[in-house]
Amino acid sequence: MDDEPNIVMSLEYLLRRKGFDVFIARNGTEALEAIGNNMPELILLDIMMPDVDGYEICEYIKTTPDLKHIKVIFLSAKSKKSDIEKGMELGAEMYMVKPFSNKELVQNINNLLQVT
Repeated sequence: MDDEPNIVMSLEYLLRRKGFDVFIARNGTEALEAIGNNMPELILLDIMMPDVDGYEICEYIKTTPDLKHIKVIFLSAKSKKSDIEKGMELGAEMYMVKPFSNKELVQNINNLLQVT
């Protein structure tokens, strides 16, 4: 879930090519709806999104008993130490600063999902 369409399209293509099922949300409201409808194992989450920001979504996921098992990776341009700490304190498994390596992202996803 990202607010930048080009990033969304390239990540969707990359992850589908790697065999992952992908659901897209263009804002926080769509993200919450997609989470409820699809129960993903992992969410790639931007912080700066229209209406509901990524921090709020992460906090909702990690404090909701039926959702807290979902792994969260923040992908954000917000690179201050305080931004990263906040994301991790809210329960994210990982925080990657844009620009990031697609190869590293896929490795991190595989590690979190224990895909070999």
